[in-house]
Amino acid sequence: MNPLLSFYLHRLFRQGNLRITDAGGGDHRIGDGTGDPIHVRFRDPATERAVAINPGLRFGEAYMEGRIDLIEGTIFDLLKLISENAGSAGAAEPWMKAIDRVRLSYRRIVQDNTPTRARRNVHHHYDLSAEFYGLFLDSDRQYSCAYFETPDSTLEEAQLAKKRHIAAKLLFDHPGLDVLDIGCGWGGMGLYLAENCGAEVKGITLSTEQHALANERARAAGLEDHAHFEIEDYRAVTGGFDRIVSVGMFEHVGRDFYDDFFHQSSRLLRDDGVMLLHTIGRYEPPANTNAFISKYIFPGGYIPALSEIMPAVERAGLIVTDVEVLRLHYAETLKHWRLRFAARRDEAKAIYDERFCRMWEFYLAASECTFRWQDLVVFQLQLAHRHGVVPITRGYIAEAEAALRAREADNATSGSQQAAE
Repeated sequence: MNPLLSFYLHRLFRQGNLRITDAGGGDHRIGDGTGDPIHVRFRDPATERAVAINPGLRFGEAYMEGRIDLIEGTIFDLLKLISENAGSAGAAEPWMKAIDRVRLSYRRIVQDNTPTRARRNVHHHYDLSAEFYGLFLDSDRQYSCAYFETPDSTLEEAQLAKKRHIAAKLLFDHPGLDVLDIGCGWGGMGLYLAENCGAEVKGITLSTEQHALANERARAAGLEDHAHFEIEDYRAVTGGFDRIVSVGMFEHVGRDFYDDFFHQSSRLLRDDGVMLLHTIGRYEPPANTNAFISKYIFPGGYIPALSEIMPAVERAGLIVTDVEVLRLHYAETLKHWRLRFAARRDEAKAIYDERFCRMWEFYLAASECTFRWQDLVVFQLQLAHRHGVVPITRGYIAEAEAALRAREADNATSGSQQAAE
């Protein structure tokens, strides 16, 4: 085995039952022998060397390209073992820290999310086949963290609870409020607000696939007069809105554009308005986005610490009226996606190919492990211009959720009766 790789693996894995077969056929036992066995085989010395020098990027690439094999266990099992060991063993060796410093030095170039570049980055991920996303997302195509009110909630139940929870925080005290949905996805959040809150929704996206399907769904639901979706950059939006919601989009803004994002939000939000920002974040100090995820999954993406968000909010003249940290909810969401993807892997392979499937397996497994055992969480920030527009205690959230549940049930009954007629 490559000497540097051997040194690193023995430093990292203090626990576990890991067996490595190197490119020359030699077997190596790593860890203390506890837990389920995992057996990895390297196909060539070049892969060993690449993973040793830059594991954050090259290990994922090696798996994606089929240059390592999982003889026993799954990629999730292996990434789980890595995550569990990383905290106690100090995974960042000096050469790895040097690589991170280099990545930090050109972070601004990678995250230079101008309107043109932002559109290209969105196309890379969100304009994949609509059929593909239908393989593993819930029926409403919510591609963001769900809200698990109970441990046995289904994915559909948890995604509905997420929309309900956000709507409750947005305080829809009367119908007809104008809403801007920044990064509207396939329209699920906007359609929920139009149907259950009587909102007049404008959703914006940079994805042609999402734009087409969102408007198609609005027409099918008879909501096209109350919810419309446009291809538009958030920086180009004009007008004023009573409510602004953004779910799972802020991760694509880029560190150098936080001021642009919040100043624009401040300009668009009316004086008595409320905004809800739902974003992945980290509870540790600022750090690089995972190299594999940044290169292959979300180019231009960045996961902020709360300390990076708040100064931009303050400079925009907005008030933070509520902060909620959703811990482990995204880990559970990703578990559902990972298992659903595995169950329909052959269909995904028919749409794309084996390399694509291995890339997504690695992405989903690595993301779940990071949320479950490392430093990623989800922040929900409620923002306003004035103190008085939001109640000073949080009981209104549960009250609003109860009212919304009743409205959902009424709308579902009405829909069933209309379908029967």
